[in-house]
Amino acid sequence: MLMLGLATAAIAQTASDQDSASPNSATSLHLPDNPQVYGTPLPSIVKATAIVNGMPITQTDIDQRLALLAISNNTAIPANQLDQLRQQMLRNLIDETLEIQAAKADKITVSDKEIDRAVQKLAGGAHQTPEQFATYLQSHGSSINSIRRQIEGELAWNKLQQKEIEDTVTVGEDEVNSVIAKLNAEKGAQQYRVSEIYIASPGGNENQAASTASQILDQLKKGASFQAAAHEFSEASTAAVGGDLGWVRPDQLPQPIATVLQTMQPGEVSNPIPVAGGVSIIAVQDVRRPGMPDPRDAVLSLKQVSITFPKGTTKEQAEPLVAKFAEAAQNVGGCGGAEKIATQFNGEVVQSDQVKLRDLPPALQQIILPMQVGQATRPFGSVEDGVRILVMCGRDQENPTTPTYDDVYNQLNEQRVNARAEHYLRDLRRDAVIEYR
Repeated sequence: MLMLGLATAAIAQTASDQDSASPNSATSLHLPDNPQVYGTPLPSIVKATAIVNGMPITQTDIDQRLALLAISNNTAIPANQLDQLRQQMLRNLIDETLEIQAAKADKITVSDKEIDRAVQKLAGGAHQTPEQFATYLQSHGSSINSIRRQIEGELAWNKLQQKEIEDTVTVGEDEVNSVIAKLNAEKGAQQYRVSEIYIASPGGNENQAASTASQILDQLKKGASFQAAAHEFSEASTAAVGGDLGWVRPDQLPQPIATVLQTMQPGEVSNPIPVAGGVSIIAVQDVRRPGMPDPRDAVLSLKQVSITFPKGTTKEQAEPLVAKFAEAAQNVGGCGGAEKIATQFNGEVVQSDQVKLRDLPPALQQIILPMQVGQATRPFGSVEDGVRILVMCGRDQENPTTPTYDDVYNQLNEQRVNARAEHYLRDLRRDAVIEYR
């Protein structure tokens, strides 16, 4: 609005200067007094919420990111959470802007083709073309430009880390060997695959951080993706990878988190945990004991038989067919019977080998663990997305091994890159010129 006002003033001054020398320009156009206007109105010009080193972030930018969050969570954002989430989105956009600017200053570019490929992948995941995806986003209050900007920020930051951070990080051979020796000494000790959402306390305001964390937890309980929430809200360096901390032992984490972690099972999400400088929410993806046998380390060969229903079919209408499908699954007659069932129910068969049992959703892991080769799961899925069964064609048990030298090296390297990236971003925030409007 400020720029619009200046432009309007300049135009008015120019017109005033010309009044004495020439006829009124509007009069010379012979415009009608009550014109009929065609087409759709232009979007309103939005006042900048913040200007980061000269680049504006508008309220429209924030609202479109909020809409993306609602889309990814498949639920509307409660009205009482909007103000705090807008502030969080503004902080995210400021960081994203700083990352893009830092990359450009380092002569790092992200091409349109790279962004196009990422958009195509996202659209494909939603079974849409990029054009359909753009229309879908617009109909839900967001835009393809918003998601393209987000992709640009991620790619630019990854490239900058590779150039300025990863190449400068060193991990010594003695360090790796020391970790391996410690792992061997602690063989059988429980490890957790953990993801984290960390919310900092702005200005030491612990209540605000706790309130934001509670709102995020509420969305997670309603089915929102932990990975998406970590990406949008977490202020830790692991936000770029959905909050994934990798495999850790409790003693590697801050004591408040370690205490809660040891009470959790795979698939569980914690309540907000007060930690130094903020609040954390953790999710346990998996648990293991290195060097000890675990049936979930099995590698499976599976056949999936899926059936679909006509659009508009209700759950009640589908139930009789699903019941017959379940009965047929109980009598599948081995892996070779999958095609017969598919023919009977006009379904589709997909075979997949080298499937790690550990990589399946926790609920399916529990169903498959006691199964023998040739047996099928109970039907699962939905009327909208289709109902399916999995037939086990083979199971190979992997022998537990100590992590290799490369495994340990890569984990140490990643930890150091993430730590330096967080410091780098902190320096960018400190040196930035940010005006709030």
